[in-house]
Amino acid sequence: MLELTLKKFRKRLVAISARVIEACLVAAAILALGLFSSWYLVEAGTRLTTAKVGPWVTWTSAARPDADPYTRAHFANAGTLAVSSEVQRTYVAKTDSAGERLHSSCEYLIDGRFPKAEWWSIVVFDQRGRLIPNAAERHAYTSQTVALATNGTFTMAMAREARAGNWLPTGGAGRLAVVLTLVEPRAPDSTIVGDEGGLPVIRKVKCR
Repeated sequence: MLELTLKKFRKRLVAISARVIEACLVAAAILALGLFSSWYLVEAGTRLTTAKVGPWVTWTSAARPDADPYTRAHFANAGTLAVSSEVQRTYVAKTDSAGERLHSSCEYLIDGRFPKAEWWSIVVFDQRGRLIPNAAERHAYTSQTVALATNGTFTMAMAREARAGNWLPTGGAGRLAVVLTLVEPRAPDSTIVGDEGGLPVIRKVKCR
């Protein structure tokens, strides 16, 4: 009789333990999903907080008084002091126009027309947001330093080895990020964000 009671107790204990473990696993999965969702919303944003123009992504409410919590958290986490998007637009491209990740093992051409802004710059960084060391000490081009064609367009090479004309060295940095900054854009927001033809195209030429 005692042995039968012990067996029933063990079965009940095993069943309870299984339910507790299952509940813990479900709770852990929900917690992990919540943490990942929060990280993604802060790191990559959504259509409500960012705008995508070809390979370029911008946080539409950066440094504005009415900025949403995710936008505020994004710049706080990045440790950068953003300028209000009403005055300056900052676009970041981590892929080329075909959607492939930018990497220093490949050569790219950045083609575009003079952006509609009082001043603009294009800078290349490594994946940690650091300038890439190079003998030419060249890291960026601006509206004052870029060489333009007679029709107002420009072509910028992004490669390890030196290129004639506008050239941004990438060395052996690995993954890359290109930052386009427009200060006091002259066009309405709808044109700046929605017109893909208004921002440069990033074309991959070849890879090693």
